[in-house]
Amino acid sequence: MSTGRRAGRPPGAPQPRREQLIALTIELVGAEGYGAATLGRVAERAELSKASVLHHVGSVSSLLDAAYEQVLSAMVSEVGAAVEAARPTARPRAYITALVGHFRTHPQHTRVAIEALTRRGPSGQSRQRWAPLAQLLAEARAAQGMNAQEETTAQEDLRTAALAVGGAIDAIVAEHHEDPTYDSARAAQQLASAVERTVTARPE
Repeated sequence: MSTGRRAGRPPGAPQPRREQLIALTIELVGAEGYGAATLGRVAERAELSKASVLHHVGSVSSLLDAAYEQVLSAMVSEVGAAVEAARPTARPRAYITALVGHFRTHPQHTRVAIEALTRRGPSGQSRQRWAPLAQLLAEARAAQGMNAQEETTAQEDLRTAALAVGGAIDAIVAEHHEDPTYDSARAAQQLASAVERTVTARPE
């Protein structure tokens, strides 16, 4: 007789149960915002008592943190794979299109990520956001043969470019979240082309 449980989540298996609770939290936050992810709502969705939920995750705050970390991990894994598969000159484009594409494919992750920034406040880790892209831009320029003697874009300029591109990515993702008819895939390609023309292309 079927119990209605999905494969891989047997009763009494702590890790799968915790993963289930994280997945349910992502669904709740993605659909209704962080305010919806109360202990009662999560317990109801999981068909568990509140005490059982706390046994597996410690606290609602810890559960929300775990949901955000899972979203972040999935995004980093997907974008990282796309970047690694691309040649150096194409890696900035791969980064931009994969990052926008991840949130297009996983719309629930968008709200989790956006509201996490509001909930957590400034992280003080801005460098962790712009530095990877700045490095990709520098490597793309180097692959075009722009060595130290020919390099006209200083590291601070690449930092500025990475910050600007990061802001544009955020805006594209947010616009698609607000209006799903907005073609974020096309927008990402346009942004990538602009970056190639203005930042990574070798001067004529």
